[in-house]
Amino acid sequence: MFNKILIANRGEIAVRVIQTCRDMGIKTVAVYSDVDGKALHVLEADEAVCIGPSDPAQSYLNMDKIIRAARDTQAQAIHPGYGFLSENPEFVEKCDQAGIVFIGPTARAIREMGDKITSRRIMVDAGVPVTPGLNFSSHSLEELLDKADEVGYPVLIKATAGGGGKGIRIVHAREQLAQACESAAREAKNAFGNGAVYLEKYFIRARHIEFQVLADTFGKTIHLLERECSIQRRHQKIIEETPSPAMTQPLREEMGKAAVAAARAAGYVNAGTVEFLLDDQNHFYFLEMNTRLQVEHPITEMTTGIDLVRQQIEIAAGAPLTLDQADITARGHSIECRIYAEDPENDFFPSPGKITFFKEPTGPGIRNDAGVYSGCTVPMEYDPILSKLVVHAETRDQAIAKMIKALTAYQILGIRTPIDFLADVLASVPFGKGDVFTNFIETHFSNWKPAQKNLDLACLAFIVDELSQKGKNTPARDENRPDLGLFQTLGNWKL
Repeated sequence: MFNKILIANRGEIAVRVIQTCRDMGIKTVAVYSDVDGKALHVLEADEAVCIGPSDPAQSYLNMDKIIRAARDTQAQAIHPGYGFLSENPEFVEKCDQAGIVFIGPTARAIREMGDKITSRRIMVDAGVPVTPGLNFSSHSLEELLDKADEVGYPVLIKATAGGGGKGIRIVHAREQLAQACESAAREAKNAFGNGAVYLEKYFIRARHIEFQVLADTFGKTIHLLERECSIQRRHQKIIEETPSPAMTQPLREEMGKAAVAAARAAGYVNAGTVEFLLDDQNHFYFLEMNTRLQVEHPITEMTTGIDLVRQQIEIAAGAPLTLDQADITARGHSIECRIYAEDPENDFFPSPGKITFFKEPTGPGIRNDAGVYSGCTVPMEYDPILSKLVVHAETRDQAIAKMIKALTAYQILGIRTPIDFLADVLASVPFGKGDVFTNFIETHFSNWKPAQKNLDLACLAFIVDELSQKGKNTPARDENRPDLGLFQTLGNWKL
């Protein structure tokens, strides 16, 4: 087993990995940019190394600096988290060359699964159903038009590389296709350095369902059941749950077998996720494979009791999986809400800045994987995720009620967050019925506005204290105290 692991990431996922390492008695090394010197992951790690300026290309994406930091601190392995270098095959190869273990799959698996066309071909050969569409990228408008006519509108134009909802366009009519292709290719080129696109059938009322898989170096591959990830905005998930309200046991077994077959076909090792589209006739299709730990992994942990980060580390250290498929059972229901620094009233535009007050919910069955604290600053340079709020209960209805209560108790001042929006989605009748699909937000919440709500006593006491400090006749404002101008973000709060 490793004595020391470097976490090549930041924020809540770096903190999450540190927690499991601490449980396993493994020392941790954090890396950070200039603006992250006081970030929570830096404070939590045993050691920390500054790797450059705030620009990700000069810090968190700088492979040589991260490898050097691992060597200098004598870290034996690197955990990439998700995002940044987690799905970069070149980084895996650099780790291999440096004699440092990459906690994740092989460079080949990342490369093949990271390209949606290559992964589609592998799945077709393995007998895993894929969405109707092209199995090759195309720059020919005529080819794309012909395939769209064949599969029927609406269709999706998708970048062959990358993820995070970038390089995707929905096309409802033939005359829209050319502009959508140009726009998707331009966005993909800017985001991933690769402007290649292809075409898939778009299902209007479809669910996004994924299966967590684990595979060791001895040939054993299992799945850890499904997660429902259909509540999305701009093709990015914001609410996930397990089990899926659409799942039956026969369908679960069929999709689980397909997920294992997909992982085996890819020669996959470590933790990964096979993503499917489920149409309204319960036909499922392979979408892609995420070759890393998922943001929504905690809900699987909550229902199965299995620490996925521990499994990743043990597999990377060469240990065989001690779990068999028959061992995998789930108890109760779990829901995750992603808490971002963003404004849901302004098309979810990022809302960086200083967090002047942070009070997280607590209680039985409530877990908050956070990367922030009161007084810290959310930088504008990185993904604005603040935390993953997770609840677990015996039934879905109880889990929904617990999550709404937890969101109500979650207080973050100084920046905008979608907490109220998420609570309203969970309280909606369609969500309560489990009638969810990938365009749920556009269908039911396109004109959402927050209701006025009351501040809790902790927030009120904090603001009264700040106002009293503001009223004192001091020569200069204390730079360590929050600027009261930030309280303009209260907006819909009522004292």
